[in-house]
Order: sequence, then C-alpha cells, then structure tokens
Amino acid sequence: MTPSRILIIAGSDAGGGAGIQADIKTVTALGGYAMTAVTALTAQNTCGVQGVVGVDPDFIREQIRSVVSDLGVDCVKTGMLHDNAVIDAVAEELQSSATHVPWVIDPVMVAQSGARLVGEGAMARLRAAIVPQARLITPNLPEAGALLGRPIGSVDEMEDAARALLDLGPDAVLLKGGHLGAERLTDVLATADGCERLEHARIDTRSDHGTGCTLASAIAEGLGRELPLAHAVHRGRDYLQQALATAAPLGAGHGPVNHAHTVRPFGLTPIGQQQLP
Repeated sequence: MTPSRILIIAGSDAGGGAGIQADIKTVTALGGYAMTAVTALTAQNTCGVQGVVGVDPDFIREQIRSVVSDLGVDCVKTGMLHDNAVIDAVAEELQSSATHVPWVIDPVMVAQSGARLVGEGAMARLRAAIVPQARLITPNLPEAGALLGRPIGSVDEMEDAARALLDLGPDAVLLKGGHLGAERLTDVLATADGCERLEHARIDTRSDHGTGCTLASAIAEGLGRELPLAHAVHRGRDYLQQALATAAPLGAGHGPVNHAHTVRPFGLTPIGQQQLP
C-alpha cells in the first residue's frame, strides 16, 4: 500500500524531541512517508533553546517545490514559521501547489521551556495568510490566546475560544488544554457541527517535549491517508498518549516522548527483556 505523503514545513530541533525530528519520527511510526522543508535551525535540548538561525525564505520555497513536484503530497503540516517573510513564502507556495490537500497548522510560538520562537507580528500574519486555508489548526492555550488577543482560563472559555478561532476561517480547531493544569486534561475539537470535549487523565511525566508537534503530525498522517477528521484526531491523541506513557527519561529537563512505541525492534530483544552483561 502506498504510504501517505506528508510534507512537513517546520524548524529543526537539535535535541530531536520536537520540530522536524519529532514530525518525521511520528509520521514514520504511523506508516506514512515524511518530506520536509526546514524553516529554521535551533540549538535546543531538554533544558531550553540556546539559539535560532532562520533559513532564507527563497530556499524554503525551493524545498517545497522540489518535493511537491517529484514526490507529490497528501497532507501538509506546518510548525515553526518564525517571521512574516517565511509565512508569506510558505503561504504562496502552498497556494500554488498544495491547495488540493488538507493543511494541518500547528501555530508554534513558544518552546516547552517557555522560550519564544517567533518574531513579533508573525502570529498576526499567520492568522491572515495561512489559518484561513487550514483543514485543522492545533493551538495550545497560549497560542490560542495570542491568536485571539485574550487569555483562556477554563474549559468553558476554551469552547468559546475554539468557536472564535473557527471564525478565522479554518475548517476545524483542536484547542489543547494541557496548560490548565487540571488532573484530567481536556481538549476541544470545534467544527461547523459544534464542539466536542476530548478528555483523558494527565500522565505524570517530564518526558513531554514536542507533544504539540507530535500530535499535529500524527493527525496529519491520518488525514493524508484520508481518514475522517474526527477519526484522525482521536487516533493522533491515542498515539501521543502511548508515546507519553512509554517514554524513557532522557536529558536533564523536559525529555522527548517515545515516538517509536509502534515500532517492533528488528533483531533485538524488546527493552525490559534484555540480558545485560
């Protein structure tokens, strides 16, 4: 069976837990084929972001054209789009070559450590140029607050915010509620048919770096294989929950999730059953 072809347009995370690296791992673990257009390089680890170097917008355009013209694309997933020139380049290229496929927009603004990843004004440009074209946007509460210009402090306010985000033009909104800090985590999926609350118990782990990238890429892989939106969202959330629950502690800060939990080791004894010397 031909795998779903997912074009990921995002920044690189040197630590491998978020960004392009998390996106590639997720799409591959779910059976898709990941292609990339790198928008920025970050010096980053589990403790924070030490530096960011942007990629020239014209080269971002060239990356998109290169893969779409040859390999084709079934779904687009965007992550870190850090300034207006990058956003305009991505929007123009996608409107030229990928209007026929769904776009999943993860409006990345802030790293898990709290470090700011985008320039001032970039969110307003993203809201105008890309969000209205999206099949789905997947903001967390700080990102949704930036898009709407107001704080969001409860699940009821999340539903109001999700409906307001829907008014910006996307087909659907998945508003993630992890920042509320409650024992049960609630996300809100908003479509033209209404709002659905998606709940699960919070997993107590520090291995939570790159959760937003991972979830958006998992959903994109599902949409790329033409799953219905709600199915793709539930499948993506299930994948992320297992990735959180099975993660091994890495690094001194917020470590990565276990993207490979779907993968059977080849020629190896499963972890936990190895005979150590």
